[in-house]
Amino acid sequence: MDFKTYQRRAARTAARQPDPIHRIAILALGLAGETGEIVEPIKKYLGHGHQFDPALLEKELGDLLWYVANLAEEFDLDLNFIAEANIEKLSKRYPAGFTSQASIARVDEVAAA
Repeated sequence: MDFKTYQRRAARTAARQPDPIHRIAILALGLAGETGEIVEPIKKYLGHGHQFDPALLEKELGDLLWYVANLAEEFDLDLNFIAEANIEKLSKRYPAGFTSQASIARVDEVAAA
C-alpha cells in the first residue's frame, strides 16, 4: 500500500468534529501520546531488563502513522510527497550514507539559507 492510499483509508476512520482547531489539537495530542506508547516499552527493554515485544512496537508504530496521516490530511498535505521530500533532504545531507560529520555540517540547510 502506498502512503496516498493509507492516508485516504486512515481519514475514513477519523472522528470529524466540526471545529478544525479541536480536530488538530486532538490529532497532535494523539501523536504525542502514541510517541509515549512507543518509547515506554523501549525504555523498559533497554533500562529495566524487560523482554522486547516487536508486535507491540509494530502496533504502536501503526497508531503513530495513523495520527501522522490524519494530521497531514487536516492540512491537505500528501504523505507521498512528505516521504519523498524527506528522503531527498536526507540524500543531500548524507550522500554517502550517515556520518557524524555530515550530521553536524547539514549541507542541505546551508544551501537553503
